[in-house]
Amino acid sequence: MSRRVVRQSKFRHVFGQPVKADQMYEDIRVSKVTCDSSFCAVNPKFVAIIVESGGGGAFIVLPLAKTGRVDKNHPLVTGHTAPVLDIDWCPHNDNVIASASEDTTVMVWQIPDYVPVRNITEPVVTLEGHSKRVSIISWHPTARNVLLSAGCDNLVILWNVGTGEMLLALDDMHTDLIYNVGWNRNGSLLVTTCKDKKVRVIDPRKQQIIAERFAPHEGLRPVRAIFTREGHIFTTGFTRMSQRELGLWDPNNFEEPIALQEMDTSNGVLLPFYDADSSIVYLCGKGDSSIRYFEITDEAPYVHYLNTYSSKEPQRGMGFMPKRGLDVSKCEIARFFKLHERKCEPIVMTVPRKSDLFQDDLYPDTPGPEPALEADEWLSGKDAEPILISLRDGYVPIKNRELKVVKKNILDSKPPPGPRRSHSTCESDFSQPALEEVLEEIRALKEMVQAQEKRISDLENKLCQFTNGTD
Repeated sequence: MSRRVVRQSKFRHVFGQPVKADQMYEDIRVSKVTCDSSFCAVNPKFVAIIVESGGGGAFIVLPLAKTGRVDKNHPLVTGHTAPVLDIDWCPHNDNVIASASEDTTVMVWQIPDYVPVRNITEPVVTLEGHSKRVSIISWHPTARNVLLSAGCDNLVILWNVGTGEMLLALDDMHTDLIYNVGWNRNGSLLVTTCKDKKVRVIDPRKQQIIAERFAPHEGLRPVRAIFTREGHIFTTGFTRMSQRELGLWDPNNFEEPIALQEMDTSNGVLLPFYDADSSIVYLCGKGDSSIRYFEITDEAPYVHYLNTYSSKEPQRGMGFMPKRGLDVSKCEIARFFKLHERKCEPIVMTVPRKSDLFQDDLYPDTPGPEPALEADEWLSGKDAEPILISLRDGYVPIKNRELKVVKKNILDSKPPPGPRRSHSTCESDFSQPALEEVLEEIRALKEMVQAQEKRISDLENKLCQFTNGTD
């Protein structure tokens, strides 16, 4: 009899563990909107969560370290007139986040490093071009200030956030509702899934569909698709018998799948989160209480099941930390932010190692916060791979910075005169009311500091009295 040889992989023993109760974010009213968005976005500085809010749409932004019970009066980011459906942090500036809403607009916000005293209501720029609700936004992975939005009007728009201008509109490509849109590694191609059951690979600058596949999964439920590092396409969907299914495809030969695996009969749409550095894809179903993870390799069966993290509570949404936000000293290779009905629970994925030294094989150089291209360079046809950084000494987030001026960059310079589609507010052009608001915020912060100092002084006096009494 031949012995079965176990496949060698350094990720075979990856395990997931929730953090302790005091490291969770409690008392958050997570949005109940019916939407297949992840409802959560994280980066090395902040966690942002779409929340319930009366009279419009809102999301909350918390510094990563601000765990525990969230004050019910904690400031929100408000400004949309209808529910927020998607949020995404800028990969090149940890203080800039975009939000998409049912009110047909996309807004871009600058988040301060300190916790503001009142709600943030003024976006840096409002992008208007969709005629129906906007359910998808995604920043370009390598070009500065390029943002993609997709709406229920079957339209994909690419924006230059630095000028508030529409760069491209892909309006004749989708015949029905767009389910998801994903960039490839250098941002030269898009993959989209649609209610018309087609997966399309699109060159946005040529405005051409360069490959498409009808019904990669035979079921009627929504399909999700992402690019892998090698340029293959990983999909999740449903069989005709409503079993969940995953697939791996070569867009140059879309007829036959590289791999196709049935999973289970649950009805939640599987959200794929892909780590290009380790080639691991994590599948989180809305309403599921588990995270399954697979390693994608060039050896058959190509998509290798690793393990499942299971818990008791179902997830309402999920955030996925970029690699530079992980704790390399603990061999952490992924961190999820699982949304419950009233809290956010970080889940840490770890590779067990005995050594405390930096593990080179787990942490190849990874995309850093510097863009490789400017928006106009990318639009003119240039491509560039992400600028990589080493995580050997850990990653220290950069302090709050406004985006560098590129021509008429409204994030940190005055907007040009004349009419424009977008409404913008200027960070550096302080009106009198804005100046008074800043001064009032400084006064409020000083009062808080003084109150804390008084409290410390009172406690020290009590301590002195106590020690004198015991003497």
